[in-house]
Amino acid sequence: MAVFIDRAQIHARAGDGGAGAVSFRREAHVAEGGPDGGDGGRGGDVWLVADRNCASLLGFKDHPHRAAGHGAHGSGKKRHGARGNDVVVAVPVGTVVTTLEGAEVGYLASHGDRLCVAEGGRGGHGNARFLSNARRAPSFAEQGERGQERWCNLELKLAADVALVGFPNVGKSTLISAISAAKPKVADYPFTTLEPHLGVVRPPGDGVEFVVADIPGLIEGAAEGRGLGLEFLRHVERASILLLLLDCSPLAPEPPQRQLEILRAELGAYLPELLERPSVVVASKIDIADAATVAEAAAELEISAVTRRGLDTLVGALAQLVASVRAVEAETDDYEPVVHRPIPVEVEVVATRPGAFEVVGRAATRAVGLSDLSNAEAMDEVLRRLERLGLDRLLKRAGARDGDEVTIGGFSFTWFRAGSAAAIDAEAEARDASRPRRRTKAERGK
Repeated sequence: MAVFIDRAQIHARAGDGGAGAVSFRREAHVAEGGPDGGDGGRGGDVWLVADRNCASLLGFKDHPHRAAGHGAHGSGKKRHGARGNDVVVAVPVGTVVTTLEGAEVGYLASHGDRLCVAEGGRGGHGNARFLSNARRAPSFAEQGERGQERWCNLELKLAADVALVGFPNVGKSTLISAISAAKPKVADYPFTTLEPHLGVVRPPGDGVEFVVADIPGLIEGAAEGRGLGLEFLRHVERASILLLLLDCSPLAPEPPQRQLEILRAELGAYLPELLERPSVVVASKIDIADAATVAEAAAELEISAVTRRGLDTLVGALAQLVASVRAVEAETDDYEPVVHRPIPVEVEVVATRPGAFEVVGRAATRAVGLSDLSNAEAMDEVLRRLERLGLDRLLKRAGARDGDEVTIGGFSFTWFRAGSAAAIDAEAEARDASRPRRRTKAERGK
């Protein structure tokens, strides 16, 4: 029998972008052919898509890894690399995606909602892109950007028409097994149900089908995590109708009215709008309850799941309530699937140790991602990009001083404020070091 899984993890690895090509036109009778290196292709993305035909997160239990395709490299004659293939992963409707630290990434609330959990790297520009009046034969290109790689938590909030809400051992599992084909574990001790069960109820005649969720029992303090706590309440959140089941047997832990007070208090403490949902109060186990206790419950309906007393009336009432709720939703439903994309990470400067800083952010990493940083023209391009990003201003705000070490991606350099005396001296030293040294007479005589 398949196991129901409502919590899982996914490791999403987007594709890397392809590298741009360094190439020059070489044809007969064409003198001094210009640069014609093509761009690399973009890496594929990893998408999660809410699918109503997917019922559980079981597929992630033993296979959490999902990887998209890499972009192809560019080539000569301005031929661009192909884009990497996206990976589309189906998840149940109602899946919440969070980081490992607990920050919400996205909520796939309806069928067709899409979330990009890992964005593919952009392809690098070929050397043809760097052609300008001042740079007639660029001999460098841009490297492809690495795709995002991350772990995320997946958590499913069940979608049911009716959620059975009640204390442990109140008879929820017996009820759902009596009115549907679901077969949850039934026993005479608390917390028999340790995971949710769904049952499809088919009323006789023309009644509408609806889904009932048997959810682990609720106790006082559940909204604060007692008992199964939030494991229970998060599934109630998406139910359209609440069935508040009260235990009227002599073995009940609390009188029926006290049970009802606790149930409503815990629902309101978790999510106040739950108290506004359509609900039905039902007295349970009336076959072994005395008449005074049942009367005290003041329930709308009275049932015994064991003897099936009152079940037909309950199913009919729930079918009518479900039909009316669906009719209201249909009139107001103008929903269009939502597409969630990652928010671009801004460039930030982080102090790694005294006198050392790291610049993080995809724009900064891309700025230094050229194929040959020993090339003077390539270095000029890097400096132009970093200046456009406002790197000097960001480093000053972070407390960097002249002579500090700065790292961007795999590129490290010593930083000096633009226009400072130290920067001018460093530039002069670099210029002198690049000039060819004259040999002395002694060296020439050897």
